Amino acid sequence: MKITYYGHASLGIETNGKHFIVDPFITANPLAKHIDIDSLKADYILLTHAHQDHVLDVEAIAGRTGATVICNAEMSYYYEKKGLKAVGMNTGGKMELDGIKIKSTIAFHSSSFADGTYGGNPNGYILESDDKRIYIAGDTALTREMKLIPKTLGDLDLAIFPIGDHFTMGIEDACTAADFVKCDKVLGYHYDTFPPIKIDALEAKSYFSVREKELILLAIGEDMVV
Repeated sequence: MKITYYGHASLGIETNGKHFIVDPFITANPLAKHIDIDSLKADYILLTHAHQDHVLDVEAIAGRTGATVICNAEMSYYYEKKGLKAVGMNTGGKMELDGIKIKSTIAFHSSSFADGTYGGNPNGYILESDDKRIYIAGDTALTREMKLIPKTLGDLDLAIFPIGDHFTMGIEDACTAADFVKCDKVLGYHYDTFPPIKIDALEAKSYFSVREKELILLAIGEDMVV
């Protein structure tokens, strides 16, 4: 499973011969100017919630690639009305597409489109493929429900947590979340894009390290293999 960081909370995931793009907010992110969305491959676009800094480039990418949008039920109706292919899920549900298992998890946040349309409940996702299991938390606070993930689904190979604070968990809560999900390997996202969510990367990594955890902070456009 190959994961590429496109800035903010945007990810590319390549697994089982398929390409996912998670929460595409690229063209309006000045830190991601070097990412050309017209070059991105996408079979699926996975959305955690409807805020503009997570869905800005959905229509452009889906329109060009024909990708199917995977999201909550309310968001799926919104995109279907725009003529896009969409599959709606809801919290706690799971499905399998092209041999890739996807489970929708609880995220505590808010969700609405830029035009004011209700965006349904925010979610995170567990993806299982290529004998790997990763948790994409989405925009969320620290929640006790995270403790259920290793109990019901088993060990994680990677946890992807927002770490910018202010709108989501910060470093301290993300580190506690790693304890909750029993995963000491964390990819951080949702940081540095706007002034309220800027972090000190060295301090953040040190905070995790002294607690015997690894915080991975990829450069925009950089990838890793799980």
